[in-house]
Amino acid sequence: MPEMLALDIENDAPIDTWFGIGGTADRLARPANVDELRRCLDLDINLRILGDGANLLVGDGGVRELVVSLERLDTVEIAPDGTVRAQAGANLMRLVQDTARAGLFGLHTLAGVPASVGGAVHMNAGGAYGNTFDHLAKIVTMDRHGVVRTQPASEFEPVYRDGGIGDKIVVEALFRLTPGETADVREQLKRIMAEKKASQPLSADSAGCVFKNPTLSSEVDGIGSAGERISAGMIIDRAGCKGMRVGGASVSERHANFMVVDKDSARAQDVFDLIAVVRSTVLERFGVELQTEVVVWGAA
Repeated sequence: MPEMLALDIENDAPIDTWFGIGGTADRLARPANVDELRRCLDLDINLRILGDGANLLVGDGGVRELVVSLERLDTVEIAPDGTVRAQAGANLMRLVQDTARAGLFGLHTLAGVPASVGGAVHMNAGGAYGNTFDHLAKIVTMDRHGVVRTQPASEFEPVYRDGGIGDKIVVEALFRLTPGETADVREQLKRIMAEKKASQPLSADSAGCVFKNPTLSSEVDGIGSAGERISAGMIIDRAGCKGMRVGGASVSERHANFMVVDKDSARAQDVFDLIAVVRSTVLERFGVELQTEVVVWGAA
């Protein structure tokens, strides 16, 4: 029998999220390589993967499953021909900046999208200018039995905010970008970031967009037609929810699809309750049922 790899396990560990609230992990591991990640599966096949924590709300009761942070799996290789390899734990916003400095078009469309590379692939993260799968060539995943597989991105069926990865763990992504003039890429990046800074509370304690942009099942007067995907922020605003508050959580006055928290007073339960109030208000006012984009771990 081969010797089992030892893992450092933290007990009752804080779970780093952009909200900065919520409970702890009973156990938390930070594997440094694929073998250590596989060992984590030996400990708990139902483990939860932690990326950048930008799209995550952890319940006040914490998490019983093993939480695995991929922050140490963060190697990035950028080639002049536009081939970019990035491990799952690499920071997406840093990768966007680095590829822009290398004069590569493609990932600049994800400017301001907070995520790890693995998280971005898993949820097909994106915005008005593009999505993660737009320039994704290959994906390396590990299934829940520890089997690693490299597949063309075309074998997956990504949709809006879902990369079709299922319960597999993203280990690495390969992008194919387009070489260009560095000044041109950086100018486009600057323009996109300026628009986001003007409309979103980027400096607040928030998890980004809380709800997915809904597709209307029927026409809503003054909102949109049947089959049209509309802005969740717009319909929440029209429902009069901007500034709505529950405890230490509130709907942002700048962008209604953002919920911001006061970390000194807010509990995760405040955000859960605020989500419920916003959903019921929009449903009652317009007959539109909002679905959450933010991922929820553990009990409230």
